[in-house]
Amino acid sequence: MFILASGSPRRRELLNQVGAKFRVAISDAAELSGEGHEPFELVRRNAEAKAEAVARLHKDMPVLGADTVVALDGRIYGKPQDKAEAREMLKALSGRVHEVLTGIAWVKDGHTFSEVVTTNVKFAQLAETEIDRYIESGEPMDKAGAYALQGKAAVFIEGIEGSYTNVVGLPLYATAALGRRAGVDIYGTDDDYGQRFAH
Repeated sequence: MFILASGSPRRRELLNQVGAKFRVAISDAAELSGEGHEPFELVRRNAEAKAEAVARLHKDMPVLGADTVVALDGRIYGKPQDKAEAREMLKALSGRVHEVLTGIAWVKDGHTFSEVVTTNVKFAQLAETEIDRYIESGEPMDKAGAYALQGKAAVFIEGIEGSYTNVVGLPLYATAALGRRAGVDIYGTDDDYGQRFAH
């Protein structure tokens, strides 16, 4: 059992998909903004801050923190504040290849283990009507970069290079691998792990 220091429903869904044993405790850590920070460093430090804030309150349990941003030409695209910003983001991504970066951090027994996973995503050229229709669906408003690969925006994606689950919000392979380095089994016990893959 571990604690997920995130309120993201997509991260919960991904962890539930693989049968991980966890509970949620939303972090109150202050997040760094995109200004003055490289995307790689930003997501790593934010993931660490989220995990460490929750770990201070739950010293007896491993804690997982994560932070995801979209980056294009060195500019960071977080969650849009309104429809106008969502439209600006989607127009910028249209017809381009951008990066999705997720920082992941495990805190266990006072030690922090972190890394960053990057996926390249190629967007199709979008018409104004497509952008407007997508914004009116409401889906972009709580998503980094104003889109959801696992949602309606799937039709905009020509291809990805790297981890699919990273673009959704949590790179599962890297999360489990880093957890093992930190001494955390995301399934709870070795017996559970063996039973899960015995069939």
